[in-house]
Amino acid sequence: MPKRLYQTVRSEQMVPGGRRLALEFRADVERLPAILLLPEGRTPTSAALLLHGYTSRKEHMSDTVGEALLHCGVASLAIDLPLHGERSGSIEPMSVTNPLDVARRWRAALAECSLALGYLGARREVDGGRLAIVGYSLGSFLAVIVAAREPRVRAVALAAGGDLPEGTPFSKLIRTVADPLRAVRRLSGRPLLMVNGRWDRTIRPADAERLFAEAGEPKELRWWDAGHRLPPAAIADAAEWLASQLESGRHAASQ
Repeated sequence: MPKRLYQTVRSEQMVPGGRRLALEFRADVERLPAILLLPEGRTPTSAALLLHGYTSRKEHMSDTVGEALLHCGVASLAIDLPLHGERSGSIEPMSVTNPLDVARRWRAALAECSLALGYLGARREVDGGRLAIVGYSLGSFLAVIVAAREPRVRAVALAAGGDLPEGTPFSKLIRTVADPLRAVRRLSGRPLLMVNGRWDRTIRPADAERLFAEAGEPKELRWWDAGHRLPPAAIADAAEWLASQLESGRHAASQ
């Protein structure tokens, strides 16, 4: 973890339930665009890192999961992953036929997620002992790997997530670098929630069930009548679960 992080706040505005900051932070040359939502009221508060899906961007996570968490009194930080959002033209496209390139991009994304957790936990408004991670689709693969490596992550919520789909070159390449099944076994008793669509054709039910089966307790798998795009009710439900888990962690730490 770098000793010093630098940030630039681009804008700040009041939103229902708190504040929304558009910013970027860095520890070296690469800048990470992000959206930080901070609830009004008692501080320090619990917080979650939000990781978007393939071809998506930070705004999608902030405007859905982030707002739901804000309503529950939980802060959030949504970042643009490499090759996405504001960073879509920053580096050359990744070739899925080049294993070394895939591995390099994946490792870079994992390092940036750890950096983002460090930034979030260092904010004075945030309780660094009550951090969580939320991932959607591609972000869920990253989330479980990061959580396995980062004991400061106290709870994990995966939306439209599961094991890597079988039978594709992409999954074979990624599994050589980071295996979700191996990672989920290392959550060490930290609560896990998976929310999935029964009719998802991207992350199929069998993929979700395979990952869930490898996870230890406590864990929950909640099915919704949806495809890969989950309904707002599923997002709100997951946000309430996460807020409850992090609040339980606060009481446990104070005892």
